[in-house]
Amino acid sequence: MTSTAVTAQAHVPFHDLRDLHALDGVQEELDAAVLRVTRSGRYLLGTELACFEEEFARYCENAHCVGLGSGLDALELTLRALGVGEGDEVVVPGHTFIATWLAVSATGARPVPVEPEPDSFLIDPERLEAAITPRTKAVMPVHTYGHPVDLDAIDAVTAPRGIPVVEDAAQSHGARYRGRRIGSRYAAAFSFYPGKNLGALGDGGAVVTADRELAERIRLLRNYGSREKYRHEARGTNSRLDEIQAAALRVKLPRLDAWNARRDAVAARYSEGLAGLPGVTVPAVRSWAEPVWHQYVLRTPHRDRLRRALTGAGVESLVHYPVAVHRSDAYAGTVAGALPHSERLAAEVLSLPMGPQLTAKDVETVITAVRDATENSHD
Repeated sequence: MTSTAVTAQAHVPFHDLRDLHALDGVQEELDAAVLRVTRSGRYLLGTELACFEEEFARYCENAHCVGLGSGLDALELTLRALGVGEGDEVVVPGHTFIATWLAVSATGARPVPVEPEPDSFLIDPERLEAAITPRTKAVMPVHTYGHPVDLDAIDAVTAPRGIPVVEDAAQSHGARYRGRRIGSRYAAAFSFYPGKNLGALGDGGAVVTADRELAERIRLLRNYGSREKYRHEARGTNSRLDEIQAAALRVKLPRLDAWNARRDAVAARYSEGLAGLPGVTVPAVRSWAEPVWHQYVLRTPHRDRLRRALTGAGVESLVHYPVAVHRSDAYAGTVAGALPHSERLAAEVLSLPMGPQLTAKDVETVITAVRDATENSHD
């Protein structure tokens, strides 16, 4: 995430993990889980990880889960396990966090961006076919801000060509697409960065997959390419979800659906309270989607002015993401031509406070601040 500092007196923080952990006795259970691990003497590839992998796979309605060191590693190792490498291409969204692109670049392949849908933040399936070439080895859609991508439309392009779809599910823990969990299909990569809907106490990630062979290949790669100590079958890496993170995630996972339901209630109130404001577009929800509102993201051409007004009213906000990936220094000059819709989103998006820890008073404070700032700017 990228943001500038906000005033210290903000009374509606964007997302305060201390407030989240104060809910439902979570902090006490986290303390006990950490203590359990430190006293166990086993800190890597132990019982906590094995249990979490089983529990999260079941939660995602899938067969296999492989815990990893980060969401970025989850994306990269899935691509590597699929054989993606030098000279290949992977289709990615134009509007996303840079990690989606970095995972592709880390394999030696080239990210090929596709613009978002005109009325959403999600990759546009109608533009996908034009991005496919004989070098395309995977398509990596992102369930941006917790709203699922139209996977059937993606499949209509990829399935006839035998191109695997690797879902970037870093922001969509618990979301559903046409009744099925995100993570219930071929392969989905999750991040457990602390601010996610299901967040650890540090970095962490996982791949959930229906393919046993893919899961075993990722397990091999995460542990130096080794199944047996000092016997190395592949050029792997070190990316293991540690026991403390797995134990913390096991505390939070049973609460995830209730927390997501609270996020949904906050989002519904935001959309109701902010409807019809001039120059402000609230996020749309597709009829086939059950989003989990990792972020609640407005669009307005007056973004920076609105953000300053919110800060003055004591409401913290963030911008996801203020620079389109292809315009970043890391990828400057790598994409031929402009991506106008991605660039427009970078200039217009504004994320409001979101999370199950928000009180009804917090939500009304945010709505009032946005309405006052917007209506006053049009007086």
